[in-house]
Amino acid sequence: MKLTSKGRYAVTAMLDLTLHAESGPVSLSDISARQDISLSYLEQLFARLRKADLVCSVRGPGGGYQLKRNAQDISIGAVIHAVNETVDATRCKGQADCQGGERCLTHSLWQDLSDRVNDFLSGISLQDLMREKDVKDVSGRQNNRRSNQDIDISLQM
Repeated sequence: MKLTSKGRYAVTAMLDLTLHAESGPVSLSDISARQDISLSYLEQLFARLRKADLVCSVRGPGGGYQLKRNAQDISIGAVIHAVNETVDATRCKGQADCQGGERCLTHSLWQDLSDRVNDFLSGISLQDLMREKDVKDVSGRQNNRRSNQDIDISLQM
């Protein structure tokens, strides 16, 4: 079972968006800079997140992305599924054709694990993550680093 970078980056970007939502729409370039995720990759992810009705875009100066629902109503599982990611511990992708087209000896074990992981991720909202002390600490550090970079750039001009 492996969560690829697509799912991890989608969750990270959505959490960043949630943390910075109080100041209006958040640009993908700001998320890219804070989270060190390629802007073109974020554009692909946000196209899928928009299609899943998790975010909406705001055009024009000061535009960017906003959550389409309340952060409490968006689960981590929904974010992962929106980018076509699955958390599946079975070798057969849940089809029960793992051993020569038939169910293998341990299929139920791995299916149960997959179900529990999915239930776990579906039970955590973006709002829940925002409340975590370590999330607040990391976000503060990232914002400070970004502010210092902006100051360095303005001093060089």
